[in-house]
Amino acid sequence: MIRYSCLPFQSLSVHELYEIMALRQEVFIVEQNCPYLDCDGKDLHSWHLAGRNEEGELLVYTRLLPEGISYEGYVSIGRVISAPAARRTGAGKELMWKSIEMARHLFGNKPIKIGAQSYLLRFYEGFGFRSTGEEYLEDGIPHTKMVLRNGGKQSI
Repeated sequence: MIRYSCLPFQSLSVHELYEIMALRQEVFIVEQNCPYLDCDGKDLHSWHLAGRNEEGELLVYTRLLPEGISYEGYVSIGRVISAPAARRTGAGKELMWKSIEMARHLFGNKPIKIGAQSYLLRFYEGFGFRSTGEEYLEDGIPHTKMVLRNGGKQSI
């Protein structure tokens, strides 16, 4: 069972922030071999949704961004990540449903825009996200912008 917390940046403890940044670096920079500047200034304005196991280990994470921080006219969900130990367990799907739910709770029923790694298009389509156009490269990885309107489709 995963227990979630959702905190604004200024409420994160130093320990929580360290764990989040370590997991993001482990997967996005080391595992995906993609050197990029992870500290982009958006964390300061975001809510941080962290899922932990019963031992308190960070398993899944997203950052929830208010309207206008990543995309004008849209709220956003970013830095979607599952620790290697959580993969193929359903934790990623649970995380996305929880992220959509929390984004709606925090920011209202506004459209949500994401920059999805292209190999995950079907995954995000399962939540009701739809592609908005052409594929593009971000930090050398193919991405596609996607938008979710009207709350998405719930299937848990």
